[in-house]
Amino acid sequence: MKTGPLEGKTVVDLTTALAGPYATLLLSGLGARVIKVENPSRGGDSSRNNSPYIAKEGLSTRRTSPEDMSVSMMLRGRGKESMTLNLKHPESRNVLFDLIREADILVENYSAGVTKRLGIDYASVRSLNERLVYTSISGFGAGTDSGDRKAMDTIIQALSGVMMTAGEPGEPPVRFGLPVGDLVAPLSAVIGTLGAVLHAERTGEGQHVDVSMLGALTSLVACEPFDALESVGFPLRTGAYVPRLAPFGTFETSDGWFAICAPTDQFAAGVLRGIGRSDLLDSEDFGTRDARVANSKRLHGLIAGWAAEQTLDTALSSLGREGAPAAPVRSTSEAVRDPRVTERGEVVPLVHPEFGHFDGLFGSGMPFRYSKSQAGMDTTAPHLGQHTETILSSLGYDEGSIAGLRKSGVL
Repeated sequence: MKTGPLEGKTVVDLTTALAGPYATLLLSGLGARVIKVENPSRGGDSSRNNSPYIAKEGLSTRRTSPEDMSVSMMLRGRGKESMTLNLKHPESRNVLFDLIREADILVENYSAGVTKRLGIDYASVRSLNERLVYTSISGFGAGTDSGDRKAMDTIIQALSGVMMTAGEPGEPPVRFGLPVGDLVAPLSAVIGTLGAVLHAERTGEGQHVDVSMLGALTSLVACEPFDALESVGFPLRTGAYVPRLAPFGTFETSDGWFAICAPTDQFAAGVLRGIGRSDLLDSEDFGTRDARVANSKRLHGLIAGWAAEQTLDTALSSLGREGAPAAPVRSTSEAVRDPRVTERGEVVPLVHPEFGHFDGLFGSGMPFRYSKSQAGMDTTAPHLGQHTETILSSLGYDEGSIAGLRKSGVL
């Protein structure tokens, strides 16, 4: 059988909400054993209390039984073991330290300063395990004084500038519906963590991997030279079209929308032929890339006028015959059912541990495939504290010790 590339590695997961749990979800998908440590006094990971829930009868806006599980946890908790540990209890640190001694990776996304107050920051635990890779995901960087600012996705989007890259000039900022701030940071964290794991295997030295949500998203914003583009006359916000890559944008037909991305001469020629304007192929206004950019408003107007008189299928067929890069703008429900992504495991059905799969409920899978290794999320999410006794027993705790920890409020 194929094994994951992180097979044999153990991750201590001190994360909650989305950014941290998505990082540990990917590490689990790569084959690592992920031990999710949850606070019993707060009902565990905050996403356990995100409506809607899956109940025996299906989706529900309220929890109706102890077996009900939020869709958020069904997605983010896959492939993980759950144990409860109240890290505010003074005796809890010894339990956590025992976990850390046996771990390869620790991931946390506490607010700045919390791990230091709890005595579990990297400086406090590094001597327990010199090979430990300790990954922190925070709003503004580990140890950064962020005042009272909270690192919520919308806050990060606002500060990164990404809200001003979409929409029309002069219109209000556009918040991305997909929580890009919460998702880019864990992707960066996994990349950084894997690099540090390779370093630890080569040198025996662990290290602190420090990921800022603001830095991760702003780094992507900086991939496009917006300032330079504005300085030569290209507007920052261009709405449905991108003039500097014309023809490029989204266009409405009588029954739907499609997108075109045709910045090269070859692709642009396909668009012009597709809309029945081959007479413009060698014209002074549209025959070269620079000419199309200079006359982008007219060009996009020609395409929009043509599209308005077509059905979506007719428009896409006409453009497709000429090799023009065009695609329908789909709903999310259509997109997640595409066989091209479901058959590759990039989108997978979500399964409740007791109630199974309900038709139409999908979640993210692994966004890549290996030719030799295995990557996937095949195990359902655990209930809160489901594996506490098993995990502690593997660390050498006997039944009496576990009972004592539970009685004292540590677990």
